[in-house]
Amino acid sequence: MSDSDAGRGDRQVLKTVAVVVFLVIALLFYFVRLGGLAIAYIADGGFAGITIGIGMLLLPLVGLWILWATLSAAFAHQRLARRIHEEGLEVDTSHLPRRPSGRIERGAADALFAEIKTEWEADPDNWRSSYRLARAYDYAGDRGRARDTMRRAVALEKLERDPGE
Repeated sequence: MSDSDAGRGDRQVLKTVAVVVFLVIALLFYFVRLGGLAIAYIADGGFAGITIGIGMLLLPLVGLWILWATLSAAFAHQRLARRIHEEGLEVDTSHLPRRPSGRIERGAADALFAEIKTEWEADPDNWRSSYRLARAYDYAGDRGRARDTMRRAVALEKLERDPGE
């Protein structure tokens, strides 16, 4: 990778982080405003106001839980991606044919998936093979299984990192 490619990649990461930070701040602002409105409805004292206020108060709580779950999963996936990169175990797709959209052609993605699934079957309790399988599922277009397998990889990596837990 040339210096200009690395610089371009760094700028893209910074843009992504900036967008995420902006969205988190906007959501937090929204949650605070919604919470304030909910408290005002509850303070009104009428049955309808209290009921609506309680419902409105639940929305920011659910939103905060979703925000926390999403960000913690993203940080965990990033940690695994960094470790995979450091160990040189990334799934190499550079040689695969691509559609005009940039996605890997279906037949090539399926062949890659079959190859990586064979690796995973040899060592299913290794987070690295689960991570690679999750990426292969994603390339093959099976996002549901990719998410499930990535959750497994995160759990296995955590067990390796913190064996006492």
